Amino acid sequence: MATKGYIETDRQCRNIVEDVRNHIFKPVYLLMGDEPYYPDVVCDAIIENALLEHERDFNQTVVYGPDTDWQTVQDTALRFPMMSERTLLVVKEAQGLKQIEQLAAYCQNLLDSTVLVLVYRGSVDKRKTLYKNILKTGVVVESLPLRDYEMTGWIESYYRDRGLKIAPEAAMLLSESAGTDLSKIAVETDKMLKNLPEGTDTVTVEDVERNVGVSRQFSIFELTKALSYHDAPSCLKIAARIGNAPKFAMPMAVSALFMHFYRILKYEALLMQTPHPANDAKARVLGVSPYFFKDYDSAVRFFPVRKTMNVISLLNEYDYKGKGGEAGAATPGELLVELVTKILNT
Repeated sequence: MATKGYIETDRQCRNIVEDVRNHIFKPVYLLMGDEPYYPDVVCDAIIENALLEHERDFNQTVVYGPDTDWQTVQDTALRFPMMSERTLLVVKEAQGLKQIEQLAAYCQNLLDSTVLVLVYRGSVDKRKTLYKNILKTGVVVESLPLRDYEMTGWIESYYRDRGLKIAPEAAMLLSESAGTDLSKIAVETDKMLKNLPEGTDTVTVEDVERNVGVSRQFSIFELTKALSYHDAPSCLKIAARIGNAPKFAMPMAVSALFMHFYRILKYEALLMQTPHPANDAKARVLGVSPYFFKDYDSAVRFFPVRKTMNVISLLNEYDYKGKGGEAGAATPGELLVELVTKILNT
């Protein structure tokens, strides 16, 4: 999902949540996608606001797709509310609902007093009638996974929306800890904010280290930074510590290193076209906070295009080895140190 995509999804979900808090509901919601964070946020908001506590016993039904069938869902959706303005029917794991396309007729002629929520992991076939009818009569939210390079931007935006700032290095470290799992970032953030002093307006690297349990000193982020400055002692020390960590996985390390050198290559291409690019051009190409521009300015000096291409070739080789291909007796940690040594000597 391009950066513009997740910004639009975020904005759409905010508007939906605001509407349901003001008791403005659509008759049907299709919340789909491989990234569950936004569908869950919208679904939770609807459940919280659609009915009062005393109305839920008779008017709220939550079922799971694999445990029911389309006919039961339709029959439930056609029930009128009891002593309430509306009924709420939530179908979780709707991708497991057999013959879900049969709901297309209902989604064309909806009961106004029913709010039907379909939470679908994956994507409904957009060529079929069900999707087209819901698009006409209700709301479709499609939440696609973010790419690695989009995560720090998403984290900064997420904190901004909560009235907080997060230091660029802290966002990078949190991203490294959580990967592209938005729900995990939300959980870790909630946990962290409970432990921060009242009145805190900026989350620092130290806050993340202390409350999330990750160390900046021996993170992949610090390794890529040390490589950018060709700081060999630091590179080898960090690589050794990372490689000996209990949860270390060589493919994830190689992926992070590849992303770093791919950015370097893209930056070099930009510099060939425009020797002194503006910051907005750098941000567009690198996809990182301006705080990190100086790291890439250093990296292009130590890794010109030919060396960068050689490093990318090495990364392909060690990706194969890290997945069990011709690695011999070397441990994943030893492979990482070996890889970093070769990068430094490229």
